[in-house]
Amino acid sequence: MTYSILGITLLISFITDIRNRRILNIVTFPAMIIGLLYYTVTLGFQGFLYSGAGLLIGFSLLLIPYLLGGMGAGDVKLLAAVGALMGTSFVLHSFFYTALIGGVIGLILLLKRSGIWNVFKSPTYTLYSLLNVKGISKNSGITYPYGIAITLGTVCAALLGGIG
Repeated sequence: MTYSILGITLLISFITDIRNRRILNIVTFPAMIIGLLYYTVTLGFQGFLYSGAGLLIGFSLLLIPYLLGGMGAGDVKLLAAVGALMGTSFVLHSFFYTALIGGVIGLILLLKRSGIWNVFKSPTYTLYSLLNVKGISKNSGITYPYGIAITLGTVCAALLGGIG
């Protein structure tokens, strides 16, 4: 059951994040509540602690990037929902894959935005870029819906399991 709820939550969040750049509270909060209730009913207080710890870990992992302006609150709540539904170990694995995928996506977008991507397309452009290096601004304005990385990272955690 938790995998079904997780899949629905991820699918809706993936779509809304791409379309509207928003991960909806109406999706993430019920997923958190369902996770907490499910584990509490099936495993008692131990289940509540299992789900609650996953929720807190998922929330904590993205809190600092959110506070620094690196991502939206919906991303934080989505990972918290993953933790509430799947527990601490799973959300840690999910976060690991999410960070890898998010980093790759970010690097590709940075390369495209800075024009470095063209180095791979044209030898002439490579020579030109080597002669005119300007650097990359910290405030480049490169953004993307991080829900994509969270969704893909969580799917990797479900399919591939642990890290090692």
